[in-house]
Amino acid sequence: MSHTAHIRSHRKPRRSASTIAMRAGVAGGVLSTLAVAGASGSANAAEPVTQTLELPTLTADLAAQVAQSADVTQQAAASYELQAERDAAAAKAAKEAKADLAEAKKKAAEEKEKAAEAARKAAAERASRSAERATLSASADTGSSDSSGSSAGSSTSTSTATGSAAAVVAFVQSQVGDAYVSGGTGPNSWDCSGLVQAAFKSVGVDLPRVSQSQSTAGTQVGLSNLQPGDILYWGGAGSAYHVGVYVGDGMFVGAQNSSTGVVKASLDYDPPSGAVRVL
Repeated sequence: MSHTAHIRSHRKPRRSASTIAMRAGVAGGVLSTLAVAGASGSANAAEPVTQTLELPTLTADLAAQVAQSADVTQQAAASYELQAERDAAAAKAAKEAKADLAEAKKKAAEEKEKAAEAARKAAAERASRSAERATLSASADTGSSDSSGSSAGSSTSTSTATGSAAAVVAFVQSQVGDAYVSGGTGPNSWDCSGLVQAAFKSVGVDLPRVSQSQSTAGTQVGLSNLQPGDILYWGGAGSAYHVGVYVGDGMFVGAQNSSTGVVKASLDYDPPSGAVRVL
């Protein structure tokens, strides 16, 4: 027997193939686990990077939203501006319409007065104006009246006026020669009703401004019973187109028209339609 036979061999026993395979499998599993864990850890570590990479997309969306909001705001501003322009245009149109209305009323009043003046002229032209104006001039210079053939002049009462009537007569006679101006109320130019109104105002009597109203301001009297200071009217009572003041002796004073101005004339020059007595 060998002298070493009783001593165990110092060599490690050989491993079997199955042992080696099992250990390899265990090692592979461990490595796989480590790989998975490592991959998971890498994935977890990479998440912030992934979120950071998505920020440009979110920022682009936000920019688009901001741009859309700005566009809406701009459209709203444009709408408000358009509405403001429309409101301004409407206000301007209303102002112009108001001015046009005032101008139309003014022109209507002027046309009305012109129509009244035309009616007075038409009435005056019923007689031979050239011959009667010559008579008018002579009467104004001498203070006499033409009573021949004048039924109204011959049947009226005395020309002597007293009190307030005398003051009215004196007032209108002092305006003879003044100009006729449509709408005139003195002191140097008159229309027919403006002269009559001013004459009676001088004695404290307030008359309406227009001839239509003045023709019904007092008591109606017949033309055969006139007294100085009576108001004569041409046309219908309440629709008269001309007025004057009877001053006695078959004469009256009135603001006739722009051609003659304020004149003193006989009743035959332009016979009145009626008369009213205020005093």
